[in-house]
Order: sequence, then structure tokens, then C-alpha cells
Amino acid sequence: MKQRELTVVLCIIWAVSLLYGEMFAYWVPSLWACSWPHHHLNSKPTMDEVGYSTDYVKVVVLTDPQLMDKTSLGLAPKSLALEIAQFYADLFMRRAFFSSIVPFKPDVILFLGDYFDGGPYLSDEEWQESLSRFKHIFGLNAQGRYKNIPVYYVPGNHDIGYASLHYQRPEVIKRYENEFGMRNYQFTVGKVDFIAIDAQTLDDKQRSGRPQEDLASLTWNFVKNVSMDVQLNPRVLLTHIPLYRQDWTSCGPHRGSPVINQRVSRAVDSQEVAYQNYVFEESSNRLLELIKPVLILSGHDHDQCTVSHNSKFGPIKEQTVGTISWQMGNLYPSFMLLSASNFTLPNASHPEEAISTHLCFLPMQTHIYIWYLSLFVLTLLALLLWPTSGLSVWNHCSNLIVSCNIFGGGTKEKNEDENCEYEMIWDAEGSMHLVKKALNAPIANLSERGLVERGNAVMRPTAKKHISEDREASMNVDLGADVDSMLKMTTRTSKSKTKIVIQRLVRTFRMLTIIAAVNLPLYMMLLFKDWID
Repeated sequence: MKQRELTVVLCIIWAVSLLYGEMFAYWVPSLWACSWPHHHLNSKPTMDEVGYSTDYVKVVVLTDPQLMDKTSLGLAPKSLALEIAQFYADLFMRRAFFSSIVPFKPDVILFLGDYFDGGPYLSDEEWQESLSRFKHIFGLNAQGRYKNIPVYYVPGNHDIGYASLHYQRPEVIKRYENEFGMRNYQFTVGKVDFIAIDAQTLDDKQRSGRPQEDLASLTWNFVKNVSMDVQLNPRVLLTHIPLYRQDWTSCGPHRGSPVINQRVSRAVDSQEVAYQNYVFEESSNRLLELIKPVLILSGHDHDQCTVSHNSKFGPIKEQTVGTISWQMGNLYPSFMLLSASNFTLPNASHPEEAISTHLCFLPMQTHIYIWYLSLFVLTLLALLLWPTSGLSVWNHCSNLIVSCNIFGGGTKEKNEDENCEYEMIWDAEGSMHLVKKALNAPIANLSERGLVERGNAVMRPTAKKHISEDREASMNVDLGADVDSMLKMTTRTSKSKTKIVIQRLVRTFRMLTIIAAVNLPLYMMLLFKDWID
């Protein structure tokens, strides 16, 4: 394989890697890796005229996009580094949504909170900018909104903050509600009721002096009203912050990082909650007792977790969905497919059968970028170290075969010149002839013989002495010449090595330019294809 062939092969490898990493990898969930959970049921589904099942309503569950902003990495606002980090985080989520999630044709989209990273601390202008990015990523703007697909939202701590912030900046709550709607509400999908609550206010201190402004009181009043309603359908509790579990509780096989235990931070002056990993135990038990859910869906943890809570009505499963963003500490971003029954189950003793879930994983973007970096290093090494004359695999294999035949007992042609020598003979006319004679015995040392024959001529000892003296003189002259030639050869060798290095660097740069000229346009096309509406 010569240099040109090597360049072509590297171009093809780069093109295939870019096509997979930037496009094909996002097709895997919808084509092979994931499917709606009701497709695995044994019952024969009822189909509509288009061919879709009408027995179940299809719900996609997403959480924790946490769009990066000036609070994310400590970088200066509008800096190039921050803009690049934002672009690639947003691009991954947009590709994931349009290439991995939309092909499932969901009936409902459900977000479990944390749409922004520093939502409570952004100015109105910055918050509106992040909101525009959020709508662009998930096709919720005027150009790409799915008008026929209902979208429901649950508030997260990165959207409205905790109790310590609510009374300092009440405009944060109003800003959220004006865009995303109520923080505590319920809705019905199929024959399943979904109860969405603002988990950030559950453990706040209830202030009796201002009940109309007490966010904790508003949340708990909503929960009490739900508990008093006649429960006709199974219920699913939606909360951004997971419910309480003991430290080191196992999160199941889908967990990719170590389990995070409860951590609570409080404001110095008011002792109100400033951060918490889980809802407090008392609040969790109260929620389970009043709402009586058959399933709990949560986010906040950024990693997948499945636990079981004990209640008066039996065990209740909680599924924490991982973040959809690859820059939020989870190497395996995920989303959930939920099938909600569209009919009333005859067996009311098992209401959890009305809801089926399937956790799906998105491409591992970090691994894709690691492969790009590794391929770049391999490309440099191949171009630098590849022989100038190229490598011929066929000739190498042929030489191996010949060597194996020789050493494996193969025949070897006889050399007719073995055990013989040629003698120069001059005839009477002065012409010289070569006559082949058999070699009887090797001559150990020519000095042992008194004379050396050359044809029919005989060299006398006196002539032999003169020849020796001439040889010694010539050897002295040659020795001096050899020293000069060795010095010149050393200088010439160093110059040739430098020349070879420069030639290889120039060749490598030229080949890299060709590979970049072929693949950079492909990469840019893939980027803008997924980013532009």
C-alpha cells in the first residue's frame, strides 16, 4: 500500500466515523435498542386505521437538560469557550430529540424539571435567551412546534430554586409560571392520572401569617385536595426531587455512577432549605399516604435509579430518569418510554398493570469524541511512519511462502560452480583463457607457498617484496583518505536525516490537508443539518 492508497483508506475511515458519530448513532434507539413497553405484552392490541395501537397512550419522559449558561463552568458570559460548550451540549440534545425520540411518534411529552442551569440567577434577558434555546432544541418554537402533541412540565430546583430563594426573589416563580404554567396540577393520559407537584416547596417552613403567599402551604393544600378526590384511575406521582431513601440504597442495574446519599444545605440566616438531594422522610411518607400512587417518576439525580418505597398500601416503585444532556455528569444519557393504558382494567387489585415503562439510552457522546481523538493520533502516526516506498502485503506473503518451502524441505537447485576454481592460461599468441579446475583442498595461507601462480607466469620473491611495499604505501594513503571520507559521510548522513524528517513532515501535512479537505465539509454539513430549523 503506497501513500496515496493510505490517504484514501484514512479518508474513508474518517468519513465512516463522522457519519456514525454525528448521525447513525442517534438512529440506534428507535431502530434496534428501544421500543414501547406495550409492544412486549401478549395481548393483541387494537389498531387504528393508520396501524397504531389504541390500547395505550405513548408518553416520552425527559428530564434535566440544564441548558448551560454563565453559571455552569465559571466562564465569562459570551466567551468563546462558553459558546462552544453551549453549542455542543445543545446540539446533542437536539439530535437526541429529533433523531432518537421523535421517531417513536409519542402522544405526550413530559419534562421533569431543570430546563436551565442557573435559571433563578439569570436576568430577564438572559433567561429569555435560554428559553429560546430550550424551545429550539426540543422543537417548541414557532418553526418546529408539535401542535398536536401535549407537553407537560414539572418545576426543578435549577428553574425556581429552593425555599431560601423563594422569598428573596418572588419574580422567579412568576417568570416560570408565565411560561410553563402552574407548578402543582394534575392531568389524565388515557386511563391514568398524573399528579405533578413542586417538590422544592415540600420541606419549606409553612408560614401561617401569609397563607396566600406561603408556597409550602399551597403545595400541601393541592395534595390534600387530590387525596379527597374519588380515585377512579391509577395515579403516577411526578416530582423533580426523588423521595426519601436510606443512605446507600441500591439503584438497580441501570445506575452508571456511585449512589448519592442525602445532603442538605440551609441558609445561614433563616435556616431554610438551600439544597437537598431527596425529599425529607416525613414529607415522603405523607405524599405516599395522601396520593396513593402506583408509580413515582423523578429526576434531579442525573443518573438512573430504581427503588421501592414501603407504604401502607404496599411497595411503590420509583424510577429516576437520567439527564438527557451528555455534559451533566452522566456518560449514559437516557429518556423513558411510558405506555399508559387507554382502557379500564378489569382487575382493579393490580392497578400498576395500567402503566409500563422502558428506559432507553442515548449515544455515549464522550466515547465518540474519544474515538475522534484516538483516530487523529493514529492518523498522524500512520502518515509519519509509513514507508516512502509503501508496503506490499502480497510480496511479503510471497517471501514468507518461499522461505517456508526452503526450510520445510523444498529442493534447491545445484550450484555448478561449487568446489571449483578458474585458472588464467595464456596461449602462444598472448590470448588469455579461463579454465575451470576442481578445488581439491583450500589454501590455508598464501604466504606458506614460495610463489603465487598467475596462469603460467611465476612471481619471484624480489617482485613479491616490491608488491608488498607498494601495498603498504597504498594502504597508508587509503587510510588517510578513508578518514576524510568518513567525516564527509557523517556530515552527509546527518544532512540526509534532516532532509528525510523535513520531507516526512511535509508529506504528513500534505496528506492531512487532503483528509481534512474531504471530511471537514462533511462534518460541517452534519452539524448544520441538525442545528438549522
